[in-house]
Amino acid sequence: MQDIIGYKQNDLIIDTQTAMEQSLDTSSLVPIYYEDTEDSHEILRHTCAHLLAEAIKTLYPEAKFFVGPVVEDGFYYDFKVDRKISVEDLPTIENKMKEIAKRGNKLTKIHLNRVQAEQRFSGDELKQAVMSRIEGDDFSIYEQGGFEDLCRGPHLPSLKLLQHFKLTKIAGAYLGGDENSEVLIRIYGIAFAKKENLKEYLHRLEEAKKRDHRKLGVELGLFSFDDDVGAGLPIWLPKGARLRRRIEELLTKALIINEYEPVRGPEILKSDVWKISGHYSNYKENMYFTTIDEMEYGLKPMNCVGHIKVYQSSLRSYRDLPLRFYEYGVVHRHEKSGVLHGLLRVREFTQDDAHIFCTKEQIESEVSNILAFTHRIMSAFGFSYQMELSTRPEQSIGSDEVWESATISLKNALEKNNIDYRIDEGGGAFYGPKIDIKITDAIGRKWQCGTVQVDMNLPDRFNLSYTDENNSQVQPVMLHRAILGSFERFIAILTEHFGGEFPFFVAPTQVVLVPLDSKHLDFAKDVQVKLRNIGIYAEINAKNETLNKRVRFAEKQKVPFIAIIGDKEIEGNSLSIRDRTQKSLESKADSTQYEMKVGDFLEKVSILNGKVFFG
Repeated sequence: MQDIIGYKQNDLIIDTQTAMEQSLDTSSLVPIYYEDTEDSHEILRHTCAHLLAEAIKTLYPEAKFFVGPVVEDGFYYDFKVDRKISVEDLPTIENKMKEIAKRGNKLTKIHLNRVQAEQRFSGDELKQAVMSRIEGDDFSIYEQGGFEDLCRGPHLPSLKLLQHFKLTKIAGAYLGGDENSEVLIRIYGIAFAKKENLKEYLHRLEEAKKRDHRKLGVELGLFSFDDDVGAGLPIWLPKGARLRRRIEELLTKALIINEYEPVRGPEILKSDVWKISGHYSNYKENMYFTTIDEMEYGLKPMNCVGHIKVYQSSLRSYRDLPLRFYEYGVVHRHEKSGVLHGLLRVREFTQDDAHIFCTKEQIESEVSNILAFTHRIMSAFGFSYQMELSTRPEQSIGSDEVWESATISLKNALEKNNIDYRIDEGGGAFYGPKIDIKITDAIGRKWQCGTVQVDMNLPDRFNLSYTDENNSQVQPVMLHRAILGSFERFIAILTEHFGGEFPFFVAPTQVVLVPLDSKHLDFAKDVQVKLRNIGIYAEINAKNETLNKRVRFAEKQKVPFIAIIGDKEIEGNSLSIRDRTQKSLESKADSTQYEMKVGDFLEKVSILNGKVFFG
């Protein structure tokens, strides 16, 4: 029989200790069993964080602890010690955790008022910092053997249940996330109820290391970063730029067919417009500013103001709506150095951005069109995805009525299209609610990509209007949408999803021609020209190296087709193909091999290249 480790009361998780001390009637609550579910993970991973803290305290008695929360993919604990701790120390800490867990100490909960709690932790400045962030006069402490920690829970009834866990990494973290505060040590970990689920997770972790886009970006020559240029500012190399260009071409073709108009706004605008838009008061800490002619300017963190100015460039009628403007807009955001991560988190990036100006009656149909467009793009790359509706955050602009109307419009569009979605309370943009598009990659990780936002606030702030059927001036609705999110982030996800083996239709190098000798070079060049004329990017590797070495290099570059050319091929006007798009599962070979006439090969790759269409 499974152990009951807690209960669910609406959205509140209650551990068994709390249920007992409050004498709750548990028959009316939903039991939480010790298994691998989201609710169970909240309890067991929180407890594992306390187990980690006890192990650290045992090994390093001078250790002081800040917080140890459960996060999306496990848990962590922030602490400080008087000596250096590195990744090499994690196995020792982990072994101590296992030793403590085997003792099976029970976790008991006690309550203190603020004065008692402050006295109990009087010599611990980190716990004092934690308490300063907590309102009220009730503080709970969980004890496990000789170790205690200030915490609200929930926790397992006993440490003996913790058997399947792993410490995954170590990092530095600012106290409370404040970059002006001291740096603490942060150790991350993961825990599961079942051994096989931990094993599967660790396998995914190893697979993620192999697929890391930062590693593959260097190996495949896609992009680089340079300290002389600055952190978070990617440099696109020829192969990466070709990959980007191909995605842009496919998007552009679909956008034009779907009646989007290309526009372009400046990358730097006077601060006055950012004050009107609300970015200055709500987003200023994420922006870069400079002074020109004694006037303050801000680099754009978003493209919306530029598109508003496009709308204002002409008088608009209801007959013009909806107006759909798109731009591959370069934006800059002031990200803290600690969160920069390859292409996933940068300070300069390019959004596949669009803004749609429409009537209130057109919102649902326009959002439905965007959702359908999203489905086509994600399906082309083989991504499954989820939708999340994010509602009004604490820091926002506009009236409650406007927010409610905008949120209902998004809900209706999702429900009319039979799309399941989750609610992210308070996760909206400061100017409107949004739908976030979260994709799942080949190894099961979820990534935030695109977004659809309904905005009635910016049109009001900029006094946008159109003439309706009655010759009256009416305010339009502004829809913000990006499907990929940014080319940088999407390409990072794409690289990890495919492990660098991009689908043929976006591969930076689609064909490598390998002439056996210099006398075969002219034939190779002729084939290269024919391939490039039909939109296929082909390279020739005629280096003074062995055939095997040149072929192996192309394989390491994960090129879909390698075409070898010798006397026999020239005589038969054919190519000896190594096709990595059709891996042989039976032989576990990296490619299948066959002969093909040049004309047939041109037709084959042309069909493959045109097979995908986002429109």
